[in-house]
Amino acid sequence: QVQLVESGGALVQAGGSLRLSCAASGRTFSSCYVGWFRQAPGKEREFVAAIDWTGGITKYADSVKGRFTISRDNAKNTVYLQMNSLKPEDTSVYYCAAGRGYGLRLKSYEYDYWGQGTQVTVSS
Repeated sequence: QVQLVESGGALVQAGGSLRLSCAASGRTFSSCYVGWFRQAPGKEREFVAAIDWTGGITKYADSVKGRFTISRDNAKNTVYLQMNSLKPEDTSVYYCAAGRGYGLRLKSYEYDYWGQGTQVTVSS
């Protein structure tokens, strides 16, 4: 079993930066692929970024490519999402998710464990 807790969400001005953290408990986390998803009011949950268990393979949504960076520190059981050049359209609740297996996944149904979410609000 893996439990995930996100933190780092805040209100920030457009053009600013935030770093989200996803802290995990559970011995198997280091062998999990991890993803960040987001969901804005009235919209479906969407994929943001994912990383494999080694940290060597990453994938980003086109909307965040070049602005967001996903990374992990398995010694600390933590995954990060560095968000730069934030835009008002990045405003959402951001969720961390994990799944056991090799490679990485882009679909929310392929993830087994979810955090409670952290709010990111970008003002114009």
